[in-house]
Amino acid sequence: MFSVKISEIIKTLKLEKLYCTDEMLETEIDCADVNRPSLQLTGFFDYFNPKRIQIIGKVEMTYLDKLDEQERKKRVEALFSKGVPAAIVTREMEPYPEMFALAEQYGVPLLRSNDSTSRFMGELIKNLNVWLAPRITRHGVLVEVYGEGLLLLGESGVGKSEAAIELLKRGHRLVADDAVEIKKVSDSTLVGTSPEIIRHFIELRGIGIVNVRNIFGIGAVKETENINLVVNLEPWQQGVEYERLGLDNGHTEILDIQIPSITIPVKQGRNLAVILEVAAMNNRQKRMGFNAAQELNQRLMDQNGLA
Repeated sequence: MFSVKISEIIKTLKLEKLYCTDEMLETEIDCADVNRPSLQLTGFFDYFNPKRIQIIGKVEMTYLDKLDEQERKKRVEALFSKGVPAAIVTREMEPYPEMFALAEQYGVPLLRSNDSTSRFMGELIKNLNVWLAPRITRHGVLVEVYGEGLLLLGESGVGKSEAAIELLKRGHRLVADDAVEIKKVSDSTLVGTSPEIIRHFIELRGIGIVNVRNIFGIGAVKETENINLVVNLEPWQQGVEYERLGLDNGHTEILDIQIPSITIPVKQGRNLAVILEVAAMNNRQKRMGFNAAQELNQRLMDQNGLA
């Protein structure tokens, strides 16, 4: 289980603190779902999850406006007393005085956004899915090449960092070197980033640690990138049959997601950076529905009357 502090949510989504003590800023949120408490304000709490952030929009405020002060306090108290982690009012609406009093009484951070309710909920859920996503750390290098996220894997010393440096010289971008933090942000998407302590640094044997941002400029680095292709680098082994046509689509499973993968043998004289560029463009074409190997195979079948 991962969590995010209320302070980070406030900072990222630019929320206004209506009532929020310093202690509340340290409150940990570990539920990626949110709730609009329309039914709860009417008194229906079946299947209610008190760990969800509560979003109070125009519908909820209009309903509360139709109640007298005593009844309104009763309904809001029923909600806040469940120990909800935070209540966020949207559309810059002004909460009722009893909401402030109950927020203080039950220790509920009361926040406000100027966005519409639907837009704010979408942004909040998107960020919560990233903050709370399942994650692992893999030894490797993550680079962005022509918009494709390439995760370079292989044993230590095979040339991952050297290939990344050559790609940087050719105008591509580094996301992470040595340790890649991988998050599962949806059932089909993995996002990679670098641990903050080593972000923008790369290790080159014989030289040492290099700050990519300082040497190549801000355009040579990127904070995060989707992982579109796993590239396994291994020393060239005589007698091993490597893929030559590309008809067999290999995959690597990471966090229960199948990511397209290829194995590239490394030996002296091969221009690894150019090969990786072609691999990125070819993978992009495949994702767009074009497979060169399948097209060539179809031409051969048509020529021999096998289609």
